[in-house]
Amino acid sequence: MKKYFIKTFGCQANEADSERIARLYQHKGFKPAKTIKEADVVIINTCSVRESAENRVYGLINNLINHQKIILAGCLLRYGVTTLRKKLPQVDDFLRMEDYRFNLPPVRKEEKTALVPIMEGCSHYCSYCVVPYARGREKSRPFKEIVCEVEKLTQQGYQEITLLGQNVNSYGKDLRQKREFNQLLQRLHEIKGIKKISFLTSNPWDLTNDIIQSIKLPKIDKYLHLPVQSGDDKILKKMNRPYTALQYIKLIEKIRREVPEIKVGTDIIVGFPEETQKAFQKTVDLCKKVGFNKAYIAKYSPRPGTAAFKLKDDVPPQEKKRRWRILEELINKRE
Repeated sequence: MKKYFIKTFGCQANEADSERIARLYQHKGFKPAKTIKEADVVIINTCSVRESAENRVYGLINNLINHQKIILAGCLLRYGVTTLRKKLPQVDDFLRMEDYRFNLPPVRKEEKTALVPIMEGCSHYCSYCVVPYARGREKSRPFKEIVCEVEKLTQQGYQEITLLGQNVNSYGKDLRQKREFNQLLQRLHEIKGIKKISFLTSNPWDLTNDIIQSIKLPKIDKYLHLPVQSGDDKILKKMNRPYTALQYIKLIEKIRREVPEIKVGTDIIVGFPEETQKAFQKTVDLCKKVGFNKAYIAKYSPRPGTAAFKLKDDVPPQEKKRRWRILEELINKRE
């Protein structure tokens, strides 16, 4: 029997996709390989958020054994199959997830926590972000379909779920029968057997009072991941983030008034075009004021096809690294 191996790069949304790719190949009669070297077919589920993520994919492809069949999936497909065939002639085929993402039961890796995608894509177009180009505009899964999946998970012994979406706060806005994210949280909270409900990721401008009230429910995880990206208003505007630093801080203050035990994580980009020392210091000041529990800090990487790609990447790599280190020490390495 032929064997497959899936190598996943990037976020938990890609991890969830890989669980469904595994089911696809098992339907085809393949069995999972324990190591990449044992596999007849290697499926690479790619990330394109940063240049470094793309480079890791290219490096892996160049190191694979000649007789292995290589399938490329994921966000790298935003460049188009024609372009990728020229750039990566070693790749045998390409797998687009649009036809499989919500139509295949996953082969779950985790035994305790189940990843449950509730929507796909993003319709906001932050100037640095490839998601709308790689995953399309927002598309919500039907409300009843999600509830049914979670109910089945409890029958399989799962007690914890993580709801996934590029912006879960905007869930349901595109559905014919309008549903909102807080309604989904409340309905899933009613399911017996579920003890913990987490979700990723939220955008500040869609975090409504109703969602904040739903976070107070006992089963909802008291960790909120709320990307800020920058503490400077001019940079936020260039990023096409529709809030100011002060509005973000006031939102956090409101959340903590309502849910005092909440822990807050964030995403930050350092070295965005035209980010001066003064602008960066505003980000440092915001981080000190908010007191994040965790931060994913990225050095700005120009992404072809995005609006920010037209801007001059004018912060030197060493300066980006220095700024990254300051925030890493401030947030992630404090005692």
